[in-house]
Amino acid sequence: MGLEEDIESLEEEISETPYNKSTESHIGRLKAKLAEKKEKLEAQQSGGGGSGGYAVEQHGDATVALVGFPSVGKSTLINAMTNADSEVGSYEFTTLDVNPGMLDYRGANIQILDVPGLIEGAAGGRGGGKEVLSVIRTADLVVFMVSAFEPERYQRLDDELYGVKIRVDEDPPTVNITKKGKGGIDINSSGEMDLDHDTVREILRERGFVNADVTIRGNPDVDELIDGVMDNRVYMPSMVVVNKVDLIEPSYADTMRENMREAGIDPDDAVFISAVAEKGLDSLKERFWEELGLIRIYMDKPGRGIDYEEPLVLREGDTLDDALHKLGGTFEERFRFARVTGDSVKHDDQQVGRDHVFADEDVLRIVARK
Repeated sequence: MGLEEDIESLEEEISETPYNKSTESHIGRLKAKLAEKKEKLEAQQSGGGGSGGYAVEQHGDATVALVGFPSVGKSTLINAMTNADSEVGSYEFTTLDVNPGMLDYRGANIQILDVPGLIEGAAGGRGGGKEVLSVIRTADLVVFMVSAFEPERYQRLDDELYGVKIRVDEDPPTVNITKKGKGGIDINSSGEMDLDHDTVREILRERGFVNADVTIRGNPDVDELIDGVMDNRVYMPSMVVVNKVDLIEPSYADTMRENMREAGIDPDDAVFISAVAEKGLDSLKERFWEELGLIRIYMDKPGRGIDYEEPLVLREGDTLDDALHKLGGTFEERFRFARVTGDSVKHDDQQVGRDHVFADEDVLRIVARK
């Protein structure tokens, strides 16, 4: 029996086994084995020749990946928002390659990737899905794009990303494993954990751990624990964009919102747009900014004053050290001290250290050695 047949058999057994406390350990072992089989199949396919994925060179201050099934309007949207020139048509599979465009917003360059429309089974390799999804893994934000008439496709998109180890809007589980020479598997957990220790041991044994000290923080379920043990998942923020709202009759609006809730989308958290009519795009740009956590730092340049036209774009939580690194050149080696004016300091022109955390629209003056 080959790997694909093994995977299918395991998935069938898991789906047919009722989940309860008495079967938890067995299901945990099956899911751990399934994850390992999928890893082997992916490695086998990757080494079997052919395309290794789309090579999209990343530019700018952040990268957004538009994810949607064919004909949802991604190409139209990216053309309306950026300098891209993506072929647009009303038929499926128009976008044949990853098409990056650059959005200039508040002085930040945000790269938006219009990836080929996904089809169901992409995570299993259909339609070049794995190559497409490999691009998404490198982005900073996933934007699920659905039609106002088909919000149920959102869950299918989420499932496809889950199948290629992309976890959206989740915090990674904290699972630390230290191998040892003997003594079996000892488990330490902080706080109450619903999983029993036998289930944890079954999962670890499937991953080849026989003697180990394991520390688990939080209260992960079986799938989250496996993610922590595998340690190769990508955790990303996401948002939902609902397109084609210009075609919605007012009488259908309540039905649309109810359909969204049933699909797992909070209508109050989604952004409604019409890519064709270019409606709602300002709200969408603002939402990109918020989700990416971008901030602007205005540089006070010697002899030229404060440059408000081309800010240094950083992320919330970034420090002076991060700023020096992004500025590049010899700034890090020549740095003497810096002064900051803005919301992050108590008074104007305050001298700060390299660990100082910036706020949006701070003014930064760097004094460097010549």
